[in-house]
Amino acid sequence: MQNPAVILLVRFRSALSMDEVKRIMVEREPEFRALTGLTQKYYLHSPATGDVAGLYLWESSEAFTDYRDSELRATIAKAYQAEGEPRIEVYDVISTLRDV
Repeated sequence: MQNPAVILLVRFRSALSMDEVKRIMVEREPEFRALTGLTQKYYLHSPATGDVAGLYLWESSEAFTDYRDSELRATIAKAYQAEGEPRIEVYDVISTLRDV
C-alpha cells in the first residue's frame, strides 16, 4: 500500500443503536471496497461523545474527488440516520512518519 495523498474524516452522531450502525457498516462495506483509489477506511466510534466516524485514506486527490461527488457519499447521513449534518474534514497529506 502506498502512502495516502488525501485523508477524509466524516463524523456524526447517529439516531441508531451501535448494533444497527455496525449492521449498516457491514452492508455497505462492498460498495466501499469497490471504490477505486480508496486504500483504507477505518470505522470509528467515540464512547465519550457517541459520535461515529469514517476515516478514509485516498491514494490521490482525483480518487477523493470522484468519491466526494458520488451518490454513495451523498447517502451517508440518511443511511446512518445522522442527527444533523455530518462534520466533514479533508486533509492533504504533507508528510508521513513511515512508508507503508
